[in-house]
Amino acid sequence: MKKLRITVEGKSYEVLVETLDASSSAAPAAHATSAHLPAATPVFAPAAPAAKQSGASAGPGVVTCPLSGKVVTVDVKVGDTVTPEQALLTIEAMKMNTYIYAPQGGTVTEVLVKAGDSVEEGSVLVRLG
Repeated sequence: MKKLRITVEGKSYEVLVETLDASSSAAPAAHATSAHLPAATPVFAPAAPAAKQSGASAGPGVVTCPLSGKVVTVDVKVGDTVTPEQALLTIEAMKMNTYIYAPQGGTVTEVLVKAGDSVEEGSVLVRLG
């Protein structure tokens, strides 16, 4: 089982995904049902504690990308003052938008992406001072 966090319309969920190897005799994933999971395994549960997930941070003021995708919007520019949990930008992956929020308040000192850019998980998006 692999635990993943998925954000849909700004609300995060933690899900468990079963990984099947090629020699498995289990039904294809499209036909799998919750009956194949142990009774105590949560299938779909909201992430705790907050629905808003801040962008992963490599250090104070460094906002990194939590997933690979395409930048849809950039909502801040250099010099803007932001508050904790303020939306900074939107990333689209697999037809779902993920909103990236400020992990702390501060002033935007650098914006390293623009709308239309492809980004990789872990890449630096914005720096706050």
